[in-house]
Amino acid sequence: MQTQADEEFSSFVAARWTRMVRTAYALTGNHHDAEDLVQQTMANAYARWGRVSGADNPDAYVWRMVLNANVDRLRRARLREWLTTRIPDTPQPDPTHETDRRSVLLSALRRLPRRQREAVILRYVADLSETQAAAVLGSSVGTVKSQASRGLAKLRQDGALAELVPVTGGRAGAGPGEEPR
Repeated sequence: MQTQADEEFSSFVAARWTRMVRTAYALTGNHHDAEDLVQQTMANAYARWGRVSGADNPDAYVWRMVLNANVDRLRRARLREWLTTRIPDTPQPDPTHETDRRSVLLSALRRLPRRQREAVILRYVADLSETQAAAVLGSSVGTVKSQASRGLAKLRQDGALAELVPVTGGRAGAGPGEEPR
């Protein structure tokens, strides 16, 4: 029989799982790593559910846990993985244009400094408000605005993104809420 705390936690996870995995995918660039990251975070949140549910903003608390878990994952990965741009096997072209576009975008996101990347991902991938993103990052709304603005400016200047052809007829680099010119 589930306790009330277990039911609250189950509801919390069910309501946020998809969005968190999507955001973690933007952070990791790999669906399996994203699911592992969110699963690890939720396991840690369950172990601390009394503290998490008692926080002023449980969502921000868990989002911060996701970001911290990703930093920990990267620290561990540096010790056992060698990142390279060359693939040992013969690459096969991906037949879908969207997969190529997503890959280029994820690469561009990874080239941003960590704080700018986190602000852009929380604002435009996770679709958090500036206030929510500030709570997750433990910074002011102004810092989120400036980091997201700088990150978007760098993305607009990224040559790889400039070559993307908009699918819907909009302009490349149009931000959320911006109309194509």
